[in-house]
Amino acid sequence: MAVYHLTKDNFDETIARGKSMVDFWASWCGPCKMLSPIIEAVAEKQGDAVKVCKVDIDAEPELANRFGILTIPTVIIFEDGEEVTRSIGVRPQAALEALL
Repeated sequence: MAVYHLTKDNFDETIARGKSMVDFWASWCGPCKMLSPIIEAVAEKQGDAVKVCKVDIDAEPELANRFGILTIPTVIIFEDGEEVTRSIGVRPQAALEALL
């Protein structure tokens, strides 16, 4: 499954139903670059079971503010549009999947 790239225009609609994993990141962030292939691997492994998404905080500062993102990368797990848990920093694939 492909990774969804979210904006303020499609965020709520995309995560409204089911389980979603959202990676808040920036292109200049070294740890974000390290996490990116892990996020892609989670998306491939989870398939349609989980929507795996990314939010570029530089392009979407409103979303970063809305969720209180102070440190990146931050990964938030949502179920039916509600935050369930979050993880800050680079984590191995198994650790991220355990959040699901």
